[in-house]
Amino acid sequence: MFNLSALFDKLVIFLCCLLFYFFQPDFAVNVATVLIVLIFSGLFSYLDDESVLAVLAGVFILLAFFFPALVIFLPVILFDLIFCRYRPLGLLAIIPWLHFASHASGQIVMGNLVLLVLGGLIRVRAENLQNLQAKYFKLSDEAREMSLQLQQQNRDLIEKQDNELNLAMLNERSRIAREIHDNVGHLLSSAILQVGALLTINCDEKNKQHLEALHTTLSEAMDSTRKSVHALYAESIDLNLQIENLVKNFTFCRLYYEYGFISNPPQKLKYAFIAIIKEALSNLIKHSKATRAEVILREHPALYQLMIRDNGKVSNFDPGAGLGLKNMEDRVHALNGNINIFTEDGFEIFISIPKEGMEYEGLGY
Repeated sequence: MFNLSALFDKLVIFLCCLLFYFFQPDFAVNVATVLIVLIFSGLFSYLDDESVLAVLAGVFILLAFFFPALVIFLPVILFDLIFCRYRPLGLLAIIPWLHFASHASGQIVMGNLVLLVLGGLIRVRAENLQNLQAKYFKLSDEAREMSLQLQQQNRDLIEKQDNELNLAMLNERSRIAREIHDNVGHLLSSAILQVGALLTINCDEKNKQHLEALHTTLSEAMDSTRKSVHALYAESIDLNLQIENLVKNFTFCRLYYEYGFISNPPQKLKYAFIAIIKEALSNLIKHSKATRAEVILREHPALYQLMIRDNGKVSNFDPGAGLGLKNMEDRVHALNGNINIFTEDGFEIFISIPKEGMEYEGLGY
């Protein structure tokens, strides 16, 4: 089936043949002849099966042998046959054309020959144009696909760069927290102990008041430093990034991951959730035949939630037999949370940790 450009070229050839047919006194204008040409030409334009087209072309060439007026419209039929797989069949058109040329005048023969050449040239031009359009659309699609790929790669690079910058910033925060803890914290602790010792051995009430004030100031500085270090150290652990690395390295089955925490959770909860997810994924690889798993973290006004589930079949489940599950329970209970395990539709671990009472743990001073 041709495109509109090819159909237009074919219509131009048909009109030229029709005008040539109308203005030749040797042929009486017959509507049936025009209808036959229109029917065959329409079938050629509508059908895609080349074997059927070859049969139709053979029938038309055979009819042209008995009805010489159809020879005038041979350019219309050969227009469709030139690039067909059965185009050698078009050579059979020489037989009715020679029969036509032997009975028609030289003017008509030359006119018909010009139409045949013109039809062939127009058909070749139409085919070349169609090939150029196909190449253009292919190149356009490839360019668009490459542009989309480059955009995606650019987004991936920017995301990777942001992650690396974020990781570097978190590592730097962790280093600063350790430096403050190891240096400033220990110096403040030593100063507090020394002032306490001076308070013990001092007998002068006036000096004692100054020492007590100094002790209070150092204690407040110690508390302020401790809170700052705790906050800084807790922020240096990116829970989402840690879990994303676990998910990225998990290839046992398809794993869906959703991070729904809005705030920055406490450090001890981060450690607990990372350890629990590691243990759960390890158990999934060892004991499950799941094809899909999910790790979902959600935050509510009063609690944090962690859900780990898969679609593997569970049989003979004993919650007290596994040391890994026992460790999970201990971690959750240490945070005053609840852990529930369901085995009806696959295996699911549902953990809830209340926010109330969760404070940053001390770092040893």
